[in-house]
Amino acid sequence: MGTSPTALNKRGNKVYLDGYRFDSQKECDFYTRFIRDSGARYEIHPHYLLEDRHELTGFNTRKVIYTPDVVIYDDSGHILHVYDVKNGFTAYAIDTSVKLRFTLFAAKYGIPVEAVVIRKHDFKSIAMGITKQRSAKEPLICRDVFYDWRGAMKL
Repeated sequence: MGTSPTALNKRGNKVYLDGYRFDSQKECDFYTRFIRDSGARYEIHPHYLLEDRHELTGFNTRKVIYTPDVVIYDDSGHILHVYDVKNGFTAYAIDTSVKLRFTLFAAKYGIPVEAVVIRKHDFKSIAMGITKQRSAKEPLICRDVFYDWRGAMKL
């Protein structure tokens, strides 16, 4: 019996560049085309605690961690963008467990995760885990990281 497609078994081959390990060629392409030489402060694959472990009678729950692909910071060290590179904006590309992590991240850290799909000369961005988001038919089109994420949602 085959497995149903999930984010875990749809990933491409690991790609190594500049001391980083990317989960796919698309993720590496996003880094090389839009992040590396942008002039912005960034971090690749930082870990964020969404929910700590809890002790229950006789056992513990697991902690929940989210690792975005890229985080962009302003000059003061505040988060400007949290990027997660995807193949599309469909339920197949962004499953419910991923959406839940995006929502938990937005609630805890006060900024949404932006799902991005790269194209030849730009990338599409949709702010996830918030209520007033654009439909998948209307993503924000970006050519660099210097924009306000609020443009990736309907106002």
